[in-house]
Amino acid sequence: MEKAHLRKELKKLFKSMDFVSKKFLADEKAAGKDFQIYFNIYQQLGLAWEFLGLQCGHWDGYKKIKAGKEACKTCGKIKGVAESYCLLPKTGEKIIGRKSQPDSDKTFENKKEAAILHDTINFHGALLKVDVHNSYKSSMVGHEINIAAERIVELKESGITCSVDQHLIHVTVDRKKGKIKYGGFPWEIQSKHLKKFPVIFDYDDDYNFLGLSIFKGAKGKS
Repeated sequence: MEKAHLRKELKKLFKSMDFVSKKFLADEKAAGKDFQIYFNIYQQLGLAWEFLGLQCGHWDGYKKIKAGKEACKTCGKIKGVAESYCLLPKTGEKIIGRKSQPDSDKTFENKKEAAILHDTINFHGALLKVDVHNSYKSSMVGHEINIAAERIVELKESGITCSVDQHLIHVTVDRKKGKIKYGGFPWEIQSKHLKKFPVIFDYDDDYNFLGLSIFKGAKGKS
C-alpha cells in the first residue's frame, strides 16, 4: 500500500475507533446487549489497525508517549513491541520482519540469553530457518568454549539443505553415506575420484569463483 493511501486509511480508522469509543463505550454505567455489540465492533476495528500497521514502514519516526515509550507517528504502533500477525500479499514479494544481525560484543552465559531471533517458516513446501545470536558460552567434551556471534540462514527443499552464515555456504545432500565422512578441496582429491562428483564450477576469465551447479541425484562417472 502506498504511503499516502495508508496514512489516509489509518486516519479514517482512528476516527471510527474514537467515534465508537466516545459515543458508545465511554459511559462506565453502560451495559447490556448494545454495549457488547459496540465493544465487539471496537475490537474488530482494533484488528484492522493491527493489519494496517503491518504495512507501515514507520517512515516519519516515533514520538514519545506515556511511561517513557515511543509510538510511530503514522500508525501508532509502540516501538520495540513484537508484531503478532503477518500480512502477506497473494502474489509478488512477501516481507516478514526486518533483517537482524548480532548486536553485542558481550559473551552471554548461554544461547538462550544470546538469542536475537530464531524463526522458521514453511513456505510452499520449502522450510526456511533464520537463527541470529550473539556470542555465548558452551561446553564441548568437558571444555568450555565461546560460540561466535552469527547470523545463519538455512533452506531445506527435497532432501537438500543449504546453510549460509557470515563465513561459509554449506550444501548437504540427503543420501546414503559411507562409514566415514571426509572433506577436502578439489585439488586434494584424485582425478579418478573427482570424476564421481556431479559439480560444475562457474568462473570468469581470471578464474575467479562465481558459483557452482550440482546435478541433483547424479552419481557422476565411475
